[in-house]
Amino acid sequence: MIDFEDKNCLVTGGAGFIGSNLVHRLVELGSNVTVIDSLVPFQGGNMFNLEDVKDKIQFKKTDIREDITKFVKDKNYIFHLAAHTSHIRSMEHPIEDFQINASSTLNILESCRKSNTNVKIIYTGTRSQYGKIIENPVNESHPLNPLDMNGISKTTAENYCMLYDKAYGIKSVSLRLTNTYGPRQQMKSNKLGFMTWFMRLALDNEDIKVFGGNQVRDLNFVSDVVDAILLSVSNKTDGEVLNVGSGTGISLLNLVKKIIQIAGSGSYSIHPFPKNNKNIEIGNHITDITKIKTLIGWRPKVPLEEGLRITFDYYKEHKEKYW
Repeated sequence: MIDFEDKNCLVTGGAGFIGSNLVHRLVELGSNVTVIDSLVPFQGGNMFNLEDVKDKIQFKKTDIREDITKFVKDKNYIFHLAAHTSHIRSMEHPIEDFQINASSTLNILESCRKSNTNVKIIYTGTRSQYGKIIENPVNESHPLNPLDMNGISKTTAENYCMLYDKAYGIKSVSLRLTNTYGPRQQMKSNKLGFMTWFMRLALDNEDIKVFGGNQVRDLNFVSDVVDAILLSVSNKTDGEVLNVGSGTGISLLNLVKKIIQIAGSGSYSIHPFPKNNKNIEIGNHITDITKIKTLIGWRPKVPLEEGLRITFDYYKEHKEKYW
């Protein structure tokens, strides 16, 4: 693992799901961590996520669309995780989605161009950038044809990062993440991620409505994703786009059955796709992770069943903080 001792790190969206897990790891590694998060309710930011490290970090409630020059100027690494993540909400609020994902990323890059060109930016993209899948497993050369506003805005942000890397020497890497699950993700709505929503329904012994069911998803436990993010600060990744996935797939129906089995409660029913969901359905997705394994030696470690059990244990203890 790269030495993060005394490195100055900025985590945007650091009170959110993946961001807060990253913050905890950076603190363990001895980094000087600054977190900025707007704490907009529907985005998933939650100060409880940082409760254990609140005295070991600097936290600022800040919108990344505002002037953030003072936050970037002395940083070694910027982990840019602040984002509008809901695919459905992105279609309902496209301008907001573009502002939070694309415009804010450009704002960060411009702030770095003016005050800190020596920084390395680790940008987190999404598998939705690929859109309708033509061929599995999906490698980084697969055509980008997003089916929703979120995929378009995330692709635009990634392109900004790659341009600033080439034009201004601001080192950047983009990680296209598949579905990430684990502790510290909000469970208030299915718009914030289907995994924890399914788990909440199971814990509450309710019926899980599955649209379709045969579609395959590639799932990653959050600690594995954090490992990938940390390893990607390597200069080997400068100007690169890397998939981050498990390299395997599971159908939603089989996933739901596994969730119900581990929870010991809940039920499921199969339903046809609502029109809004069907229009943005990508089909089966299994990630080709050959490039990231070859470049920086990352590979996932946590099996799905183990990850689900860890996640259930966390929510059983902290349920009231997440829904």
